[in-house]
Amino acid sequence: MQMISAGKRTECEKSNETTVMEFVLLGFPGSHSLQVFMFMLFLLMYILTVIGNVAIITLVMTNHRLHTPMYFFLCNLSFLEIWYTTASVPKTLAIFLGKSRTLSFPSCLLQMYFMFSFGCTEYFLLAVMAYDRYLAICYPLHYSSIMNNTLSTQMAITCWVCGFLVISIPAFLISRLSFCSPNVINHFVCNIDSWIVLSCTDTHTVETAAFIISVIVILGSCVITLLSYIYIISTTLRIPSAKGQQKAFSTCSSHLAVVIIWYGSTIFLFVKPSAQSSLELTKIVNILNTIVTPLLNPFIYTLRNREVKEALCNVFHGT
Repeated sequence: MQMISAGKRTECEKSNETTVMEFVLLGFPGSHSLQVFMFMLFLLMYILTVIGNVAIITLVMTNHRLHTPMYFFLCNLSFLEIWYTTASVPKTLAIFLGKSRTLSFPSCLLQMYFMFSFGCTEYFLLAVMAYDRYLAICYPLHYSSIMNNTLSTQMAITCWVCGFLVISIPAFLISRLSFCSPNVINHFVCNIDSWIVLSCTDTHTVETAAFIISVIVILGSCVITLLSYIYIISTTLRIPSAKGQQKAFSTCSSHLAVVIIWYGSTIFLFVKPSAQSSLELTKIVNILNTIVTPLLNPFIYTLRNREVKEALCNVFHGT
């Protein structure tokens, strides 16, 4: 594992420069026309993300048939997606307009903390949703007694608490770092990798903690999700009727689609040996992770979920 040199503290001291307490987000350099285009694109995607996820929450809350653990977790996911994008997109829009590219160190740290906390919570929620589908398909007769309202609420609360607690570790370690010139973050958000690159102090502890947390949270939740779907597929294939198999697959196809998109991008972003590798590529893939995925989630659940489509039809037909 390649670590940042511990000699950076010496370099910083030799440079005789004041400690940086404000950072400049580079965003996506380019012409004015490109900046305007990116602004309009990000704004449209942000508006659709908020509208789509609010619609899912409203639909579930107002439709009695959707008052089940599966849709309770979906509401949590939609609520999370709204705030996950809100933690990054408004500042990104300001950068595109050239209004404010700077962020103080506390503000930057706070943005990173919320973004990564929401991200960790999403991993846990997706794993819990996979486990919920596993119980529903593999133990249908005992599902209602196992996954009751009390357990589903406890699991959702645990996801949120663990997501915010685990990121407090790297956030605390980053708060103890020192930064010298340059103070330009080659990204449209504040993230751990950029600070590791910019810090003029030893970042071995931060890198190690960030990597271990990434492995535990991402790969750990991925294993739970993968095992759940292995059992789901195995059980579904043993169903004698084709109609029964189709019904079983339809109950989890939406969740599986979201899982593939989310894990595909985030494993690339966070489970890697060095924070300095491919910052430009990381920035591009991060768009998929922070903006595109939250936008797609409500549409995936709407278009691929029979119960949600029926609820929408009832709303539009006034029944």
